[in-house]
Amino acid sequence: MEPNQKFVYTDAGVTAEHLQFFDAFGFIHYKHFFTPAQIQRAIQAVEELEAQWIAEKKDKVFGTPIKYGKDENGRTVIHRFAFASLHHPYLHEMLQDPRIQELKKFLGDVPDARIAENEKDGLVINHYINTGESEFTKLGWHTDGLRDLVLNFKLYPMLNVGIYLDDSPVEKGGLRVLPGTHKQGLYQMMFRKKYFVDNTPDPDELIIEAEAGDLTVHSGRIWHRVALATVQGAASRRRVMYFPIISGKYSPKSHRSPTPIYHRFLRMIK
Repeated sequence: MEPNQKFVYTDAGVTAEHLQFFDAFGFIHYKHFFTPAQIQRAIQAVEELEAQWIAEKKDKVFGTPIKYGKDENGRTVIHRFAFASLHHPYLHEMLQDPRIQELKKFLGDVPDARIAENEKDGLVINHYINTGESEFTKLGWHTDGLRDLVLNFKLYPMLNVGIYLDDSPVEKGGLRVLPGTHKQGLYQMMFRKKYFVDNTPDPDELIIEAEAGDLTVHSGRIWHRVALATVQGAASRRRVMYFPIISGKYSPKSHRSPTPIYHRFLRMIK
């Protein structure tokens, strides 16, 4: 097996080969998981929700801040949405796809595995664009599991699933992972990199080059980052939807939820 291998999801679902690959490297990349028509409808849904929240001047959703910025034309955009599937029926519908439910198998034999639409940050939409006025162009090294350690003093099994709305070639920067680091010890998970502030290329990193409609799954323990695009303006636009598959104590968010402490770090990221 090579870590740059890509898979096609078929009627066979999540196979033993897929599970073996994920166990070895901590992530998997499926090509053309969603059709072009589904992706176009998802983009339309995102734009509808963005227009609504901009008009409402919404600043938080269930305690999670909304990150605003400007696109290549100086137009106000939302760089980071949270809990999006709870606020648009089509995005919720996408997560009910039986193939999405099948992805729980990557969490292992966990009886309470669930798609967290109303936990963590729910369905997050990241809109990266490299312009002089953009507030969201990259994201430093981190693991997703640290949040549980900070908030719950316990590390629960979790996955992060990405749905690509745009092509993501290497010139757009995009996701970089350190294959195999999902098996690291707790010390390495906490201190191998400087969380969020370090975006330095690593000689062992793998670039995930994806197309619109592709889907990725990565372990909450794996080190990853989002690199800065080498192109600017519209050519750098990269939109990805992420949602967690989690286990452990059920912790739904609501309008009364406070802002989690880790979002103080995200405010500093451009």
